[in-house]
Amino acid sequence: MLKRLVVLALLMLSAPLPALAQAPDPAGKLTTEAIIKRTLEGRFGGVKVDAVAKTPYLGLYEVRMESEIIYTDEKMNYIFSGNIIDGKNMQNLTEKRLRDLSSIKWGDLPLDTAVKTVRGTGKRMVAVFSDPNCPYCKRFEKDLAKVDNITIYTFLYPILSQDSLDKTKGVWCSADKSKAWNDLMLNGTVPATARCDTPIERTLELGRKYRVTGTPTLFFTNGERVPGAVPAEQVEKLLAENSK
Repeated sequence: MLKRLVVLALLMLSAPLPALAQAPDPAGKLTTEAIIKRTLEGRFGGVKVDAVAKTPYLGLYEVRMESEIIYTDEKMNYIFSGNIIDGKNMQNLTEKRLRDLSSIKWGDLPLDTAVKTVRGTGKRMVAVFSDPNCPYCKRFEKDLAKVDNITIYTFLYPILSQDSLDKTKGVWCSADKSKAWNDLMLNGTVPATARCDTPIERTLELGRKYRVTGTPTLFFTNGERVPGAVPAEQVEKLLAENSK
């Protein structure tokens, strides 16, 4: 997606802007953000612009398309694809903005549809969308096993294959869901084939709603989303930040 946007941005720079970007709306109703949105959607050939917002720096406008952010000036003479860094504290403003935009409300998660694992006091919490056939998920589970005093809500998210779906059904229908999941991910013990009512379809819908496109994807109690098999040390750091 990002490579395509870069190419489109370069094409846009080399071509004259359409009248829409150069002339005010006849009715005087369109905002600058609306004009940028409509113009870029036309120039990007079918790519949907989710939102446009003015930033507090350099007079730039933030353009959101799915999980990407690009920037443009008011007249759309230039398109910027990349990270904006705060020169004072070296904070990656683009990365922070993406984290904020992809966050959720912890209270909106249907935790009763997840496999619950409690270790130690269980006072710290994290939710994980995971596929049993995902090699990164298996690596992550081995690291996560080192973290104590935690409650893990695992949302069974079989997006890789039919075999993933069969395994998640086996886990959910087990007498001890948490044990079945850990045995599968840590020891490779596949649960027996079973049939029962499962929330897996609802979890798949939930993942689509939250645009969970890969596994593992973590959510913390402050709503922050963290994709990928992060190491135990980073999980500890994120849990500590959430407990403040």
